[in-house]
Amino acid sequence: MFETIAIVGATGAVGTLIRQLLEQRKFPCQQVKFLASERSAGKTIEYQGQSHPVEVLKPEAFDGVDLAIGSTPDEVAAEFAPWAVERGCVVVDESGYWRMKPEVPLVVPEVNPEAALTHQGIIASPNCSTTQMVVAMKPLHAASPIRRVIVSTYQATSGAGVSGQQDLEQGMRAALDGCEHEYQAFAHPIAFNLIPQIGSEKHAGYTSEEMKMVVETQKIFGDDSIQVCPTCVRVPVTNCHSETILVETERKIPVAEARALFAATPGVVVVDDLTAGEYPMPSNCDNRDEVFIGRIREDLSCENGLAFWCVSDNLRKGAATNAVQIAELLVAQKAAV
Repeated sequence: MFETIAIVGATGAVGTLIRQLLEQRKFPCQQVKFLASERSAGKTIEYQGQSHPVEVLKPEAFDGVDLAIGSTPDEVAAEFAPWAVERGCVVVDESGYWRMKPEVPLVVPEVNPEAALTHQGIIASPNCSTTQMVVAMKPLHAASPIRRVIVSTYQATSGAGVSGQQDLEQGMRAALDGCEHEYQAFAHPIAFNLIPQIGSEKHAGYTSEEMKMVVETQKIFGDDSIQVCPTCVRVPVTNCHSETILVETERKIPVAEARALFAATPGVVVVDDLTAGEYPMPSNCDNRDEVFIGRIREDLSCENGLAFWCVSDNLRKGAATNAVQIAELLVAQKAAV
């Protein structure tokens, strides 16, 4: 058990979810501190029936803290994580800053829990779109190594934060009323529209969001030979990312075997009855911690290919839940010593 833990970015959307999950899952600790920017200092947060003040994020705030879970912008994570580590604190970080540092493990507990045990003070949690994909890939990769992945994402506006949500809601109202809306999070209207760009141009016509899916997948599986071709699209959906995923494996995995592998995987729920119109959708996966899979079928264009549909709550499993699960791994490690 950790005596004292801290939630960094405690007043943000993901920070709020982390707090709720720690409470719901009865995370073992004696004390919780809530850290945020000076703008949020002085606010109070309810946790386990008590009010706690939000403290300013600064080096001294980590004195006596054993574990910190952070959900902040990259530039904030780059600054606060070393403060914490210098004071003997372990950091589970949600930002993109530490993910590809060679010395920092990138962890999804259902996929590579052993990596968390090799940390040097910082453990990174992957990008939301990567997280649900690798959870879905894991049982297939274990049955027959995956050589190639083609993925298209349909990413909800909650992935762009509060301003993304406001752009969708206010943009929809404005469009229906025949009015203009000044978009804050998106360069193009998201109301009644799709935007085939998430992030800046990064490499060979791929965006930063797309390249995250490439390099993070390879790091999580420890296999640079896995080829990933991603296309990331922002869609007018409030919450939950959806993905069409096509994998090519060394040997053919029949649909029945794949369905059984998915069904036996912790954290995965199979909803797959096309005749009955049953498959995962954002509307029925919202506020859930699992990765949902349906539309499992053979790839008609590739002998060893398998195609499926994947939906997950990007704020929960794609962010807050994964971080809390990593923290629970660390608790289990301490208990085993």
